[in-house]
Amino acid sequence: MSIAVRVEPFDGTPSDVEYRWDTDTDILTANLRTKVVSEGTSGSVEIEGSDGSWLILDLDGGSVHGVEVAVWPEVRKRSSLAPPGEITDGRVMVGEGNGLASIEMNTALAAEADEAERTIHFRLGPSRQTKTVRIARDILIDVDVKDRIAGVWLLSVPPFPEA
Repeated sequence: MSIAVRVEPFDGTPSDVEYRWDTDTDILTANLRTKVVSEGTSGSVEIEGSDGSWLILDLDGGSVHGVEVAVWPEVRKRSSLAPPGEITDGRVMVGEGNGLASIEMNTALAAEADEAERTIHFRLGPSRQTKTVRIARDILIDVDVKDRIAGVWLLSVPPFPEA
């Protein structure tokens, strides 16, 4: 699996995140509240796990603007789970040029969460060395040494709504 990206710095503070649960489908959506103005591709990157799971990265102006967990992989619970200590703020840019894009990739997709499921980490493909980029206050993207997306962190996830 190879989703090539480039990391660009941004001015200001990371955007807040708006989480939304769809109680009928168990879909979790996390979107940046603040739109970043830039020219570039808009559309989505759909990542299908070998187990039928789906993770969708929404693009706006070429940058990752949101994450949707459409079909959950099996989530491995850990007693504690924390993002890496060294994090850089930035924008993760996908694709070249302007226009619409829809990219579909197949890979191994694994998920782990803390006991309360407030911190969730999705790993794309094999484990490898990464740097972590904060694209919003509660969304982090792992990027490997070849500038490919290797993982996604969702922080401060609200609990699934009770019926």
